[in-house]
Amino acid sequence: MTDAFILDAVRTPRGKGRASGALHEIGPARLGAQPLVALAARNGFSHDRVDDVILGCGEPSLEQASDIAKAVAFAAGLRETPGVQLNRFCGSGLQACNFASAMIMAGQADLIIAGGVESMSRVPMFAGGGAWVTDPQITIPNTIVPQGVSADLIATLYRFSRANVDAYAAESQRRATLAWKEGRFERSIVPVRDINGLTILDRDEHVRADTTIESLAGLEPSFNSLGQQMGFDAMALRRYPELAEIDHVHHAGNSSGIVDGASAVLIGTREIARSLGVKPRARMRAFGTVGSEPTIMLTGPIPATEAVLKRAGMNVRDIDLFECNEAFAAVVLRYMQALDIPADKVNVNGGAIAMGHPLGATGGMLLGAVLDELERRDLATGLITLCIGGGMGIAAIIERV
Repeated sequence: MTDAFILDAVRTPRGKGRASGALHEIGPARLGAQPLVALAARNGFSHDRVDDVILGCGEPSLEQASDIAKAVAFAAGLRETPGVQLNRFCGSGLQACNFASAMIMAGQADLIIAGGVESMSRVPMFAGGGAWVTDPQITIPNTIVPQGVSADLIATLYRFSRANVDAYAAESQRRATLAWKEGRFERSIVPVRDINGLTILDRDEHVRADTTIESLAGLEPSFNSLGQQMGFDAMALRRYPELAEIDHVHHAGNSSGIVDGASAVLIGTREIARSLGVKPRARMRAFGTVGSEPTIMLTGPIPATEAVLKRAGMNVRDIDLFECNEAFAAVVLRYMQALDIPADKVNVNGGAIAMGHPLGATGGMLLGAVLDELERRDLATGLITLCIGGGMGIAAIIERV
């Protein structure tokens, strides 16, 4: 079997996902194109060398509909390059990288661009509907509740207090602020430019350096009314009768930020790297997805991590750094608790609580983040994992070469 190598990885900064955000004026096709253009410039390939563009998108509707990956390829000047969009919700970007790697390893492609794009300021979540969130004949029998209620369920079940989740969120902001101050993202960041070529964003807009545990303590829980007044707590408690009630501890400050952004990862064979004069930075060692219990929904990174470690013949101690998407603070706290992973190995430069979670783009961003940090620290192995709506988890292990 052919090895799949990561040749390069870039991303845009994340812009606040609202009309006043810096990236709102850039449509998703042009936003997604900018990392592709940067990859081509950095690695010297032409459109005819790229076998496919595989991009994740968590809300493939409105401007992101009709195969956004092909629109991105057009916008990037890859006129004759195919493109395919995929949707595994929050795991879409990493799924794109995993699918690309599988094609390379199977000998069915030589060079693929994978990653994702999400313009949350222009295409809001659930804009396209969807049966598993709108059809009572599916949601009720499967006890599906909103993700925020699931996050609060995790916190209640595993005894993470409001102080615990706020402390984690404040630390994410501190780490992201320090990482930007020390220039740890410089290698991967592609500044976003407008139609006139002027830079409109060159750093993550969502980071709040002034965040403290005390400032977070003043925020009201976000999912209390959903849970109590709309009946979702009662649904969840029917599935988890050992709990008397759900403690609603998550709010905007300890949950992932709504942002715009795009990522691109160049994956290929050793032979194509040699022909381009590019040194591979890492190889994909193992990857995969799992299903998990759909009410609690967000614990999927735990079995996904266990599955890819087993596939790779490794254990937790063999991994130098972890990127576990910060969908909600309790997700990462439970992940570290369940697998006994020290906090100083997980999301070491902050995560989606501080910088935001652009749905389909996030997986590619996390892969690039752990690769950059492995190189900075001269370490060998990284594991990327994300929870996914509906009860799924996805993970991948990369190894420097």
